Amino acid sequence: MNITITGKDVKATEAIKEYVGKKLTRIGKYYEDSNVDVNVTIKKENIQSEIAEMFVITKGASYKAVTEDKDLYAAIDKDIDILEGQIRKTKAKKEKMQKESSIKQMNAEAFGGNVGVEDEVVKYLSYDIKPISIEDAKIKLDEKKGNVFYTFVNVDTGKVNVIFKLKDAKNYGIVEPEV
Repeated sequence: MNITITGKDVKATEAIKEYVGKKLTRIGKYYEDSNVDVNVTIKKENIQSEIAEMFVITKGASYKAVTEDKDLYAAIDKDIDILEGQIRKTKAKKEKMQKESSIKQMNAEAFGGNVGVEDEVVKYLSYDIKPISIEDAKIKLDEKKGNVFYTFVNVDTGKVNVIFKLKDAKNYGIVEPEV
């Protein structure tokens, strides 16, 4: 980690440099390589407040935190907290994207490695269908919110039927074979 500390209207003493270096170890734990540049600027705004600005520049990302406080050390602590939160958030997003990418890859491999599968049956479902009435089939369909149809054996006819919701979302349709 390459640390540069600049003081404007405030001298960057050895104590401040050591304190910043010690606190930046919290940031360093997120990066294995040493290709991290940290630019710290400390300055006095007025008699009662001091400002600590920190820029962390890494491969592919940069982070910034600026805090004003009566105590310079408190401002540095707040900056470290802000930077650590930003880095954690970015890392979590990257990990989530990598996880989703690997899941998509696994799904593609499960279907023969062909991601753009078209005109093929790629999912099979099997379940027991029991003789029930049309009213009971409507209730079953409504219970399964994600389903758009429900297959059942009509207790009155003994034939396999499919019930589905019509586009008006109020009424139902029934498909029954003629044979």
